[in-house]
Amino acid sequence: MSPKRRYDSNADRQAAYRLRQASIRQAERAEKGLPSLPPIASLPGHTRWRTAIRYALALLRLVRDEMVAYFDARSEVWQESDRGMAHQEQIDTLEELLSTLDEIAS
Repeated sequence: MSPKRRYDSNADRQAAYRLRQASIRQAERAEKGLPSLPPIASLPGHTRWRTAIRYALALLRLVRDEMVAYFDARSEVWQESDRGMAHQEQIDTLEELLSTLDEIAS
Protein backbone atom coordinates (compact mmCIF):
# COMPACT_ATOMS: atom_id res chain seq x y z
CA MET A 1 0.00 0.00 0.00
CA SER A 2 1.40 3.39 -0.97
CA PRO A 3 1.67 6.13 1.65
CA LYS A 4 -1.10 8.71 1.84
CA ARG A 5 -0.28 11.89 -0.12
CA ARG A 6 0.19 14.97 1.99
CA TYR A 7 -0.31 17.37 -0.94
CA ASP A 8 -2.75 17.06 -3.80
CA SER A 9 -0.24 18.11 -6.45
CA ASN A 10 3.40 18.92 -6.98
CA ALA A 11 2.47 22.60 -7.17
CA ASP A 12 0.98 22.44 -3.66
CA ARG A 13 4.08 20.65 -2.39
CA GLN A 14 6.37 23.28 -3.93
CA ALA A 15 4.26 26.14 -2.53
CA ALA A 16 4.47 24.65 0.96
CA TYR A 17 8.26 24.26 0.59
CA ARG A 18 8.69 27.89 -0.54
CA LEU A 19 6.55 29.07 2.38
CA ARG A 20 8.65 27.06 4.87
CA GLN A 21 11.89 28.41 3.40
CA ALA A 22 10.63 32.01 3.49
CA SER A 23 9.60 31.70 7.13
CA ILE A 24 13.01 30.22 8.02
CA ARG A 25 14.83 33.10 6.28
CA GLN A 26 12.60 35.65 8.00
CA ALA A 27 13.27 34.05 11.40
CA GLU A 28 17.04 34.15 10.76
CA ARG A 29 16.88 37.85 9.85
CA ALA A 30 14.80 38.63 12.95
CA GLU A 31 17.26 36.68 15.12
CA LYS A 32 20.14 38.79 13.80
CA GLY A 33 18.18 42.02 14.33
CA LEU A 34 17.91 42.79 10.64
CA PRO A 35 14.78 44.41 9.18
CA SER A 36 12.45 42.36 7.02
CA LEU A 37 12.84 42.41 3.26
CA PRO A 38 11.57 45.41 1.28
CA PRO A 39 8.14 45.33 -0.37
CA ILE A 40 7.61 44.16 -3.91
CA ALA A 41 9.14 46.19 -6.72
CA SER A 42 5.79 47.13 -8.25
CA LEU A 43 5.21 49.91 -5.71
CA PRO A 44 5.66 53.47 -6.98
CA GLY A 45 9.29 54.57 -7.05
CA HIS A 46 9.30 57.18 -4.28
CA THR A 47 7.54 54.92 -1.80
CA ARG A 48 9.87 52.04 -2.62
CA TRP A 49 12.95 54.25 -2.36
CA ARG A 50 11.94 55.75 0.97
CA THR A 51 11.32 52.25 2.29
CA ALA A 52 14.74 51.11 1.08
CA ILE A 53 16.35 54.13 2.78
CA ARG A 54 14.52 53.27 6.01
CA TYR A 55 15.90 49.72 5.84
CA ALA A 56 19.38 51.11 5.24
CA LEU A 57 18.92 53.43 8.22
CA ALA A 58 17.93 50.53 10.45
CA LEU A 59 21.00 48.56 9.40
CA LEU A 60 23.33 51.53 9.83
CA ARG A 61 21.89 52.24 13.27
CA LEU A 62 22.61 48.63 14.19
CA VAL A 63 26.21 49.05 13.00
CA ARG A 64 26.57 52.33 14.90
CA ASP A 65 25.27 50.76 18.11
CA GLU A 66 27.72 47.87 17.76
CA MET A 67 30.60 50.26 17.08
CA VAL A 68 29.73 52.38 20.13
CA ALA A 69 29.44 49.28 22.32
CA TYR A 70 32.84 48.08 21.04
CA PHE A 71 34.37 51.49 21.76
CA ASP A 72 32.85 51.67 25.25
CA ALA A 73 34.04 48.16 26.10
CA ARG A 74 37.69 49.10 25.47
CA SER A 75 40.02 50.56 28.05
CA GLU A 76 40.51 54.28 28.40
CA VAL A 77 44.08 53.90 27.18
CA TRP A 78 42.83 52.28 23.95
CA GLN A 79 40.14 54.94 23.52
CA GLU A 80 42.77 57.67 23.68
CA SER A 81 45.18 55.84 21.34
CA ASP A 82 45.42 56.45 17.59
CA ARG A 83 43.24 53.41 16.87
CA GLY A 84 40.64 54.56 19.38
CA MET A 85 40.58 58.06 17.91
CA ALA A 86 40.23 56.64 14.38
CA HIS A 87 37.37 54.44 15.57
CA GLN A 88 35.66 57.44 17.17
CA GLU A 89 36.04 59.39 13.92
CA GLN A 90 34.31 56.56 12.06
CA ILE A 91 31.46 56.66 14.58
CA ASP A 92 31.16 60.44 14.14
CA THR A 93 31.10 60.09 10.34
CA LEU A 94 28.43 57.42 10.65
CA GLU A 95 26.38 59.73 12.89
CA GLU A 96 26.53 62.46 10.23
CA LEU A 97 25.48 59.98 7.56
CA LEU A 98 22.58 58.78 9.69
CA SER A 99 21.31 62.31 10.23
CA THR A 100 21.51 63.03 6.49
CA LEU A 101 19.68 59.81 5.59
CA ASP A 102 17.10 60.52 8.28
CA GLU A 103 16.30 63.82 6.56
CA ILE A 104 15.96 62.07 3.19
CA ALA A 105 13.71 59.33 4.57
CA SER A 106 11.19 61.76 6.08
